[in-house]
Amino acid sequence: MTARASEFDLIARIHQRAASRGDVVVGIGDDAAILSLPPGRQLVVAMDTLNVGVHFPEDTAPADIGWKSLAVNLSDLAAMAATPTWCTLSLSLPQPDEAWLDGFLDGFLALAASHEVALVGGDTTRGPLSVCVTVHGLVDPRGALLRSGARVGDDVWMTGTLGDAAAALRQWQSHRPIDPALRARLDRPTPRVEAGLALAGIAHACIDVSDGLLADLGHICRASRVGAQIDVDALPASDALIAAFDPPARRELQAAGGDDYELCFTAPKTARLAVQDAMHACEVIATRIGGITADAGKIALRDAAGAEWSPSHAGYVHFEG
Repeated sequence: MTARASEFDLIARIHQRAASRGDVVVGIGDDAAILSLPPGRQLVVAMDTLNVGVHFPEDTAPADIGWKSLAVNLSDLAAMAATPTWCTLSLSLPQPDEAWLDGFLDGFLALAASHEVALVGGDTTRGPLSVCVTVHGLVDPRGALLRSGARVGDDVWMTGTLGDAAAALRQWQSHRPIDPALRARLDRPTPRVEAGLALAGIAHACIDVSDGLLADLGHICRASRVGAQIDVDALPASDALIAAFDPPARRELQAAGGDDYELCFTAPKTARLAVQDAMHACEVIATRIGGITADAGKIALRDAAGAEWSPSHAGYVHFEG
């Protein structure tokens, strides 16, 4: 009979697989990490927790959970135009399952390696499946993007497409066959790190779309004391979403579905060519979806014909219901 792995066995397993960087003075294995900051840079820190049944379906593959738990955090750094450097990982597991952990690390460390992120510490404990990741990044003090920088007259832009992840979740919840392309967007979002870095010095404000476009654009409007007008028919949609849902359902998913982890940003009209060139350089599609207005706190939604439109809800709200 095989002995059950202990917490320290799991930590050793993580330590064995985690890569390091030259700026990690002390990493996994001590009470805390010691990290070396380069001169002329500020530290950016973000943290997100993912819980089973809330942030990912119960049948999600361990590698996809690992990938997503880091991706959603890297997306926060992307929205700040920060370069990812280090992360910590806290795992709550119902039981010390080494096979599950290996699968989780496959996804987590693959994404970490692609962005040169070093795992420098964390914790493991017993409990319901939950993953908490803290990421650290570096930013030029003159180039950090904030929610509070939008200006009246700015264009509103989106990277990528909207609604795919929410569409996959709706298919899963209704026990319908899930389109593989939509499920891939739910399980393995792409953090737009390169796009965020390229927008430094061009965009005025930025946020990543996690709770839904309207909810997250609302954060920009409140922080910047502005409003916005959005053309709902201009929201970028993937071929898979168009094929799977009719226009009314598609609008709802795109405007309020959430889990996209694309960047919503504002930039002056004079920067349209600069935005397009910057996004082309990092091979990211960017779409102009509206503009910033002086009507503080209000987001007006209209279709291509100019008719007003409103969704059934504005986005995901934690602790609601």
